[in-house]
Amino acid sequence: MQTNFSLAQLADPHVAESEKILRKCVHCGFCTATCPTYVTLGNELDSPRGRIYLIKDMLENGRPADKEIVTHIDRCLSCLACMTTCPSGVNYMHLVDHARAHIQETYKRPLLDRLTRAVLAFVLPYPSRFRAALKLAGLGRPFIGLFEKLPALKPVAAMLKLAPSSLPPVSPKASPGVHAGQGTKRGRVAILTGCAQSVLDPAINDTTISLLTRLGVEVVVPEGEGCCGALVHHMGREDQALASARRNVDAWTRAVGQGGLDAIIITASGCGTTIKDYGFMLRLDPAYADKAARVSALAKDVTEYLATLDLPEPARKPGTVVAYHSACSMQHGQKITRQPKELLAKAGFVVREPREGHLCCGSAGTYNILQPEISAKLRDRKVKNIEATGAEIVATGNIGCITQIASAAKLPVVHTIKLLDWAYGGPMPEGVSERELAAAE
Repeated sequence: MQTNFSLAQLADPHVAESEKILRKCVHCGFCTATCPTYVTLGNELDSPRGRIYLIKDMLENGRPADKEIVTHIDRCLSCLACMTTCPSGVNYMHLVDHARAHIQETYKRPLLDRLTRAVLAFVLPYPSRFRAALKLAGLGRPFIGLFEKLPALKPVAAMLKLAPSSLPPVSPKASPGVHAGQGTKRGRVAILTGCAQSVLDPAINDTTISLLTRLGVEVVVPEGEGCCGALVHHMGREDQALASARRNVDAWTRAVGQGGLDAIIITASGCGTTIKDYGFMLRLDPAYADKAARVSALAKDVTEYLATLDLPEPARKPGTVVAYHSACSMQHGQKITRQPKELLAKAGFVVREPREGHLCCGSAGTYNILQPEISAKLRDRKVKNIEATGAEIVATGNIGCITQIASAAKLPVVHTIKLLDWAYGGPMPEGVSERELAAAE
């Protein structure tokens, strides 16, 4: 794609990076076939190619974002299926991240939209605030029908629908500390506690710690780490996102200095995509560029790390048919496609992949709140394809996908690590029955 940026514009490193990305696009349109919003809406401007045109025009002309570009950029899930499809290597992720930051700086949203986004940014990245908000959600549930009738309040209705009726207690394993490996020491890792997942399903990390320590891996929960920054990063709130990144880089750098780390284990693939990008996000910060690059190199999804270990024979081989949903942030963001399925198969599960596995389930961080109608269409399409597999259980590696799919599916939806832990001697996953884990005939 030909670009026409001035030398003054290219002096801005963010613009210069976006210009390099834009020049790689050859207008081929392969991305349209795998873009969830284009497949759903059929609008060229709701495809990666269409958004690239809009971003190019906005940046080249140095103009503030307007309602049209905000509408189409807001509809983007950042699923990154387009990057898997693109034959030219267009880094759409970095381009749309820049566009969102530009929108945040130059566009004044309607009041209720601003308030909704401000509340999400204030609450979701902080576990104590998020827990308090979910406890208060019951007060708003009787008004869901009313909120759904008012377009500006549909995100509030979506939030209330997604809020669970009860919450698990805070896990003591989320507190900073060291969990020693059993038997011969096979490694030392840190684990991301994170934000939303630690409130909605702390058992995911607890199970991960339990399995890794049984395998002889020491697990460190570092002092001072928190939200990875993905939620606010995707809303264009770069200062807040980079502050989260710096805090985590500091925490994990200290952990490296206190005994070394073989990996930083991440159990939410949406977080993993962002943490693996810390090196890029902080490349212009001389105090953090090198440290962030080291952290990104250490970041591993839990299945990615387990695949490097010589696992023993499973304690039980269930033969249960499992539909594996590959989260977009796993398959497109991190290019992890083989390891989770191979681990499940080795543990004795029969793994089936749903049709249209490349299409997003519609969760995408805060997307199912901010774009509830498109999100619901994608969710229903995903659930239909999953249930058509004839599986007894759905396994996936991202808390957002778990919450989204479980809101409509008849099958139990669990994190992949819970099934692996059960197969290797751990307890039966909560919410899964003996019948569902019974051996296949």
